Amino acid sequence: MSKEIFFDVDGGSLAALDHGGAGRPVLLVHGTGHNAAAWDAVAAELVADHRVVAVDLRGHGHSSAASVNAEQYWRDLAVVVAGLGWERPLLVGHSTGGYAVTAVVAAGLVEASGICVVDGLVLDDRAGGAAALAEIRTPEMAGQLRRAFGYGRRFDDEQRVAWMEKQVAGIATDWLNAGADPELVRAVSARHFLDDVRRPILEEVMVTTTAAPDAPIFPSVDVYERITCPITIVLPGQGFYAPRRAEVAAVVAAGPGRGLVDLPGGHNIVMTHPDLVTSAIRNAASRG
Repeated sequence: MSKEIFFDVDGGSLAALDHGGAGRPVLLVHGTGHNAAAWDAVAAELVADHRVVAVDLRGHGHSSAASVNAEQYWRDLAVVVAGLGWERPLLVGHSTGGYAVTAVVAAGLVEASGICVVDGLVLDDRAGGAAALAEIRTPEMAGQLRRAFGYGRRFDDEQRVAWMEKQVAGIATDWLNAGADPELVRAVSARHFLDDVRRPILEEVMVTTTAAPDAPIFPSVDVYERITCPITIVLPGQGFYAPRRAEVAAVVAAGPGRGLVDLPGGHNIVMTHPDLVTSAIRNAASRG
């Protein structure tokens, strides 16, 4: 049974779910639009041989802090690791969380035993990365995100319950959640609300896409050149980066102690195939 814990950061606090366990510490980091509960099924298995905490990023879940720049969400991970008193943890990130764990290690803010990146890569050069971020900031994309995921929508109690149950009822046909445990989807949906607003709000998403192209740490492929610890990349066959497998393989081949794990499933493999992700994390822990 997890317990909720909090960390003081600039602008408020970060919430996290402490799953307990013993052994090498593992920090689990979700992607944009998700929250710490997305890792519940993975954490339940990992605690057999690891100390496990899953964090809510800024603007997500039960974290009260919001972003005012594009770097805070990944810099916060150093605060969490220090607050836990951990030495050389394994950092695991899904989607945007994959970049977050990469960036905080690349910046030298956390000494990790390794990082495990689950369908959360940056493969473009800086110009390409900046262009991709700019596309997210368009009004058209904002509208799509709001319609698809409800970011920033306000609900009264009855509407909130109805919305959550709609997410559960739609699992079978949901391109992200098909195959996920209904109770896991329900837990994630419930944790989206700190009050009556579906988090993150669109402004939170947009702020985190405003990284300066000349920043030392930027979401582009050169960030991996700064990583000296082992990297395990989990690549689902129907995920966002499957069509770019050759580029992913090149990142793996560019440094020692790196591995590529091909798995079935789509982008939200953390929730749809938690057993496979757990096995990959255990293997990643053995590399460090």
